[in-house]
Amino acid sequence: MDLLHGVVAVLCGGLVGFTLGLIGGGGSIMATPLLLYVVGLPPHVAIGTGALAVSANAFGNFGGYARQGIVRWQCAILFSIVGVLGAALGSVLGKQVDGKQLIFLFAILMVVVGILMLRRKERPTSSAEGSDSGRLCRLWQPASRNQWPLLGMALAVGILSGFFGIGGGFLIVPGLLFATGMPMICAIGSSLLAVGAFGLTTAISYGASGLVDWIVALEYIAGGFAGGMLGMALTKSLAGRKSALNRVFAGFVFVVAAYMLYRNAAVVHL
Repeated sequence: MDLLHGVVAVLCGGLVGFTLGLIGGGGSIMATPLLLYVVGLPPHVAIGTGALAVSANAFGNFGGYARQGIVRWQCAILFSIVGVLGAALGSVLGKQVDGKQLIFLFAILMVVVGILMLRRKERPTSSAEGSDSGRLCRLWQPASRNQWPLLGMALAVGILSGFFGIGGGFLIVPGLLFATGMPMICAIGSSLLAVGAFGLTTAISYGASGLVDWIVALEYIAGGFAGGMLGMALTKSLAGRKSALNRVFAGFVFVVAAYMLYRNAAVVHL
């Protein structure tokens, strides 16, 4: 039974890691439900364990993107630092609202983000740039040196991430896109630093309260690293296609949002 339990945890972690590697987000949304309903952990332990696993997998995938040069370091670091401060504030506010109502509201926000992603148009690039994501990111230059849009977006995304109790990958990627205009592949690579930072902040808080299952976390992380490698490989193959990553990202957002709306519709009282 313990072996089966471990295999299930590894497979679930692989699915989370694949999502993080492919679209730079979604892992925190998938991690807790999988730990809760498939692995069978208690709610608070599932949240703490999932946060630790998502953080480790995000940092692992981030290292892969960094080695390929698919990270805009200044943007990633600034977004992470300011976003963690916002997440700390948002988590305090989020505790004042019923959890199911938070999930329902977040699902609506996900639909809005998905629509914006589908409407966004990538600037055309040469075939050489499309085949070399690292070179594409190195060649990209922001239209303005003004950092305030990035800092403001980081604070807002951090507050929303903390408020909804989710790592924020679904918000971080579009936040980077809309604040800087960087190519999608660069936003995915850069976002993983913030996803890891937000998850680590939550994991430290829950771990200090004894709400992390360390064995399951290790199994989850092991599966996540393998899944992350597959996700990154698929992302590279999609990088040269026009708007392909946008469609993948938006499609995943809509699927998860529809499920969340269905599961939590009963909490809405009109």
